[in-house]
Amino acid sequence: MADFYHTIAGEAMAEYKDRGSRFLAYLFPITKVDDFKRRLKTLKEEHPKAAHHCFAYRFGTDGTNFRTSDDGEPAGTAGKPILGQLDSKGVTNAAVVVVRYFGGTLLGVPGLIAAYKTATALALQLTPVIQMPILVSYELQFDYTALNSVMLLVKRFGCTVVQQELQLFCRMMLAVPQAQEALFLEKASDMQEVEINKRASD
Repeated sequence: MADFYHTIAGEAMAEYKDRGSRFLAYLFPITKVDDFKRRLKTLKEEHPKAAHHCFAYRFGTDGTNFRTSDDGEPAGTAGKPILGQLDSKGVTNAAVVVVRYFGGTLLGVPGLIAAYKTATALALQLTPVIQMPILVSYELQFDYTALNSVMLLVKRFGCTVVQQELQLFCRMMLAVPQAQEALFLEKASDMQEVEINKRASD
């Protein structure tokens, strides 16, 4: 099982023109469907006169959540080529919306596939692909006296503190790199005063 996944470093926008039609490809990171829906709504508001707002996205560290839309273009001419470009880069947690302004000349099926593919490829060239660790969520509960030991553990295994309540009795939510999970658990379970529970990731 892989301990890392690949995604895009940031947003990008590229434009491609063919026989008067303009294809504006907006590439952006997402971690859930709601992120995507909000952005699609904004782009539709920004481009109310566009003929089509076609898209594809893939998210989740295993990349199994994906969707495509041709938004009125002939079936398979927009969403699939867009997703194909994301997949050729091996990225997840990424979405592309291609906004098309019709130029008066029909491009035909091969022309449309080429246009949506090219617009997406151009946007993908503008932002680096980065490797990210797959994180696992844990909840730690411990007495305040154990805080220093816990923080040393956090630092040693490159964990991220997602949430914490530090009182006499402390509660901490950690994101632990999957690559370090076994060692982290081994060391954490050596600490008698710390109760540790795995949490389901969002």
